[in-house]
Amino acid sequence: MSLASRMLTMAAGLLGASVITGAATAQVNYPDKPIMMIVPAAAGGPSDTVARLVAEAMSAELGQRIVIENAGGAGGSIGAARVAKSAPDGYTLLLYHIGVATFGALYPNLPYKQDEAFDSVGLVTEVPLTLVGRKGLPPEDVSALLAWLKGKGAGATFGTAGVGAVSDLCGRLLIDATGIKPTVIPYKGTGPAMNDLVAGQIDFMCDQTTNTTNHIKSGGIKPYAATTRNRIAVLPQIPTLLESGVPGFDLSAWHAIWTPKGTPAQIREKLSGALQKALTDPKVIERFGTLGTAPVAAQMATPAALDDRFKSETARWSKLLAGAAQK
Repeated sequence: MSLASRMLTMAAGLLGASVITGAATAQVNYPDKPIMMIVPAAAGGPSDTVARLVAEAMSAELGQRIVIENAGGAGGSIGAARVAKSAPDGYTLLLYHIGVATFGALYPNLPYKQDEAFDSVGLVTEVPLTLVGRKGLPPEDVSALLAWLKGKGAGATFGTAGVGAVSDLCGRLLIDATGIKPTVIPYKGTGPAMNDLVAGQIDFMCDQTTNTTNHIKSGGIKPYAATTRNRIAVLPQIPTLLESGVPGFDLSAWHAIWTPKGTPAQIREKLSGALQKALTDPKVIERFGTLGTAPVAAQMATPAALDDRFKSETARWSKLLAGAAQK
């Protein structure tokens, strides 16, 4: 090998080592600037509430601010696509709920492959949902409500936060389980839907306790049932749908954090550790409690646990949403 060739080879080796060293140093020093957490839902909604509580606590642990950006639309898939296309460097996160597992079934033209777009950080919380109606809705319990809805047919209005949102998924389960046929009105987020429910512009909806608890306690809306297998600790007077005669109904809105695919494991482990620490913050626990939920256990706030949940939920909703794809 000529002297020039040897020098080129050495230079290439040094450059490669420099790149590797630089990447390793970046991981060790991570984070050294603010982190963007994209929430693909409207500000003021349940996912936004969860995100802001967790982001504040994680920021304190990481030593860098986590900035929330709301990017709703298309059931949350637009915001998720932004994360999927972002650099896998740990500075763009996705916090959303069970809806992420439905995008592949609902949106066949997604600009990414659902099973290949994200790396898991961990689960955050399992939020119960409540079936609620406008304040003046005549029925007094679930049995009477279902009879009223069957009688009204399309004359009854059911609000959701948009196709694929948790409120929409809950509605689909309820319609499938009971045979009711209300007119479904999709909004651009849970906040606008709840505003119209409080104002009496729609008849009923199904939404997370993070968005309904305060309205229920203030008497602004009428509670009918919890969607989970057990009653909600902060709303113990509300029966479950199972208790009320709707067999097999068990639904909670799990929230989780992801990064773009290819994010180094060391960075995701650091984020997962910060998440686990944040979920033990007394302020987070107390605030979650007032909203009818609680942080997950530490072993669930891990990449492996989220991988398992995502896989099982994707299979579940793919079956239920068959034929519901959005063009």
